[in-house]
Amino acid sequence: MEVFVNIFNTFGLDLLRTVIALFVVIDPLGTIPLFISITDKKSKKERNEISKTAVITAGILLMVFAIAGTQILSIFGITIASFMIAGGILLFIISVELLTHGSWRYGENISDDSGVIPLAFPLLAGPGAIAAVILSFQTSGLMITMVSIVIVIGLTYVIYYLTDPIYRILGRRGSLIITRVFAILVAAIAIQYIVNGLQSILVNN
Repeated sequence: MEVFVNIFNTFGLDLLRTVIALFVVIDPLGTIPLFISITDKKSKKERNEISKTAVITAGILLMVFAIAGTQILSIFGITIASFMIAGGILLFIISVELLTHGSWRYGENISDDSGVIPLAFPLLAGPGAIAAVILSFQTSGLMITMVSIVIVIGLTYVIYYLTDPIYRILGRRGSLIITRVFAILVAAIAIQYIVNGLQSILVNN
């Protein structure tokens, strides 16, 4: 009996640590301003479709990379470091769009695609999250990694679903201000991804 209790406690602690780490890396609360910006001209139904598309796509991407991330990247001769640099560049482009235009212009006329780019990737299932699930699979195993992804993706969907009351509180001007402030943070995260990728390449060489 004591053995089962110890196993359960270990599983619970590992799961809690993985969930917290993945939630912080994905940061669904931090992406709310971008989600508001993308869905500003959408109906409530379209916003729900975009959020659903984003979280489902992000969840599938994370699960695929958790199981076969190392193999997928190695097939194409891509290292985690190179992946982080590429993701960082894409994030930086997004941050420039937000700073100069206050919105992600390339999703304005399409209701579903903006749920994939940039929300699902590279913001939710970005280089940091993908690297996190690959490391989690290698250190904690498949079960903990998959359960943690489901929990975090579920929390993300709930947060996005509650965007309307958040938007009513902020208003258009408030959301624009927060979007531009958040754009600076996104730019900083992008640069950090690039720096980390370059450092990893230099160390390995």
